[in-house]
Amino acid sequence: MDKKRLTPSHYVGIGASAGGLEAIESFFSSVPADSSLAYIVVQHLSPDYKSLMVELLSKKSALPVQRAENSMEVLAGNVYLLPPKKNLTIFQGKLVLKDKDILEGISLPINIFLKSLAEDQGEKAIAVILSGTGSDGARGVKAIKEHGGMVMVQEEESAKFDGMPKSAISTGTADFIVEPEKMFAEIGS
Repeated sequence: MDKKRLTPSHYVGIGASAGGLEAIESFFSSVPADSSLAYIVVQHLSPDYKSLMVELLSKKSALPVQRAENSMEVLAGNVYLLPPKKNLTIFQGKLVLKDKDILEGISLPINIFLKSLAEDQGEKAIAVILSGTGSDGARGVKAIKEHGGMVMVQEEESAKFDGMPKSAISTGTADFIVEPEKMFAEIGS
């Protein structure tokens, strides 16, 4: 296998929460099978809820979809999903899973991941914030921008829950504010 082809041209960190499944499916409906990007989806998940995300998204995506595992190398043309009860970071192009600290209180897994993505990949990092309540992702998009990456936010009217998009837009860092199905065209590779 050609190592160059396996190394993603960019790393797309996708954050979503309430109402995010439809937005995630819309996003991936326009991503071609030969995409040179890697996609890491961080969705707020209930710790008690068995996620069927891999199965559901596999039906909508032309790319292979898998649950993230510790020390997994991130490869081009693949989709990685955050497992329940975990926080996810990236270091030297590999995924790092940690158990969520129950004592931490409010969990902001999207900020945690995007901050690590910004530090690990710099200009090769792309943040995508989709439907969700609350403000998770707002600090993460600032980190992505500070390290030279790109920020895309779901256009508020198209989001089932506009809390996360509104918070991300309010940071002033968004390069694009569009519907999820139009995002890949804006990334341009």
